[in-house]
Amino acid sequence: MRLARTVAAETIRYEEAPIPAPEPGRGVVRVRSVTLCGTDAHIWEDDYATELPIVQGHEFSATITRLHPRDEGGPFAVGDDVVVSPFAACGRCYACTIRRPNACAHMSVYGCYDDDGALAEFMLVPLARTRRIPESLPVDLAPLWEPVSISLQAVRRGRAQRGERVLVSGAGPIGLFALLALREAGCSVTVLDTDTERLGIAAGLGAAHTLAVERGFPDVAHRAVLDAWTDGQGPSLVIDATGAPASLATAVDLVAPAGRVVAVGISDRELTLSMRSLPIKEIDLLGSRNSLHLDDALALLDRNQDACRPLITHRFGFDELDGAFRLLRDRTQRVGKIAVDLPAAAPDRSARDATALCARGGRS
Repeated sequence: MRLARTVAAETIRYEEAPIPAPEPGRGVVRVRSVTLCGTDAHIWEDDYATELPIVQGHEFSATITRLHPRDEGGPFAVGDDVVVSPFAACGRCYACTIRRPNACAHMSVYGCYDDDGALAEFMLVPLARTRRIPESLPVDLAPLWEPVSISLQAVRRGRAQRGERVLVSGAGPIGLFALLALREAGCSVTVLDTDTERLGIAAGLGAAHTLAVERGFPDVAHRAVLDAWTDGQGPSLVIDATGAPASLATAVDLVAPAGRVVAVGISDRELTLSMRSLPIKEIDLLGSRNSLHLDDALALLDRNQDACRPLITHRFGFDELDGAFRLLRDRTQRVGKIAVDLPAAAPDRSARDATALCARGGRS
């Protein structure tokens, strides 16, 4: 099989490797489609905690091609189209022992930390972290379930309730998916961003208001809109999906007393807050990482296919990764999610599995 390994800054090397063999509890899948995010761009630039070289790719869909004999007749079968949770928790640290493995202190993540990812024709994946794609959800759209799950985790960390006024800062994919989840939860949502095109998308997805962030935000006019929307109380929940310190500081400023602020955007930059802000307003300031809501995220994506598909703005072939990554960091074009579609990989030459695949008739 072929794989694409990031070996140094902005350097991808295509390699040949043996197709893995199935193991008990671990099946072989043929990767179908991979979507890229901002983290992938930083890894490609060697500007992230990832140790190079590594095979990138943590948002992907695939088809099961081989199972170990012990797993035959179980919940999965050869030919099933699936997605796979990219992170593995240690099961021993404090976070894991209180059933929050998404915050594991020692986790590995496909294509990010320790484990090679999905920019390869085949992978060996743990069946415990695998989910079957609903028949109604196209395989090329299914990789979005991973960023949807990130957004859903942030919404649930914030304890969003029906009827709440929620402010979402950042109209990138995570912020827009959070908007969808909040709207389904019955919340009224205002979205902030510096990009008016992104704000137009947010409006089309049901945002009550969209506000363009410029120097001096929020000014008198912005505050008037927010006051009218919240009856002068301020939003009870703010989700910051930007990773910008100034944005999170603004969230703390705008949130209602006794409100909640969820930080899902990640940055190494330092945040400065007045020591009066948190205690005087008695704010819950919450971090959000990965997700505990994998099945719910897959169902949310399935229900919102028409809204989510336009968020994939570009598609590339497996041999065009250099172009995909260069576009991913291009600030002169409107870039949402970038998808990489892998070719039909060389068939596994196991006659038994080939027969099973034909019998089930895998989806195109």
